[in-house]
Amino acid sequence: MHSVTVTPRVWERILEIRAGRACACCGNWTAGERGALALYGPLARRDIAPLTVAQIGQSLDGRVATVSGDARDVSGPDGLAHLHRMRALVDGVVIGVGTALHDKSRLTVRLCPGPNPARIIIDPKGRLPDTAPALRADGARRFVIQAVHRPRASGVSVIRLPLHDGQFRAAEILSALHAVGLSNLLIEGGGITIAGFLEAGVLTRLQVAVAPLLIGAGPASLTTQNPRLRLSDCARPETRIFGLGSDVLFDCALSEVAHAALLPIHEPVEG
Repeated sequence: MHSVTVTPRVWERILEIRAGRACACCGNWTAGERGALALYGPLARRDIAPLTVAQIGQSLDGRVATVSGDARDVSGPDGLAHLHRMRALVDGVVIGVGTALHDKSRLTVRLCPGPNPARIIIDPKGRLPDTAPALRADGARRFVIQAVHRPRASGVSVIRLPLHDGQFRAAEILSALHAVGLSNLLIEGGGITIAGFLEAGVLTRLQVAVAPLLIGAGPASLTTQNPRLRLSDCARPETRIFGLGSDVLFDCALSEVAHAALLPIHEPVEG
């Protein structure tokens, strides 16, 4: 397991990478800071192909909420801080309408320095009210992906896409977002939305943050529509494991692009 220590100086470097003014391959860093560069550096880069990263927080027994739907404190404080860092590094954050309605998600960056990403809600039937926290005007771009004709409040952009068997195609969602200038994307939730992107084969990376918590019952972390019947057919992605403090993060590579920006973790670099 690789340690991650996000000091102010290493986070400043990571934000400089995001802005295209620095690299992750030089500098005198501690082991924990090198872990932070290895974890966040690839997502911060803008000189490689578009990246689509999904992140989900879960309990030790693979749950994302209780049976009543309480999901707010599944991740520990360090797992939550990690999520906010991820938001700060991407161009846009995507959630499904169910998550937006239940969690009243703001999708803003509050636990670290960095810009707020564009906020994208997948809402096929136009159920999300214009008063939802994710649609509040704060300077960030806001998008709703719909299949229906439903006007939105001023400043909220609507992307109309067709449904296929009652669902959007993940690849068509990504193409539409790339077309409006959003290249690096975080699929934040919920589990059904993440599973859809995973099963469509369009994710670059999947991050699973596990908190030392036993829930016992409730919705599972990821459930695909076409489960494998044999273990030999299941995906076994190349995975790096990072200790975040309160949570353990499994960072899984799902495409060749995922390897393009990786920085060796153990070798110190000078410069």
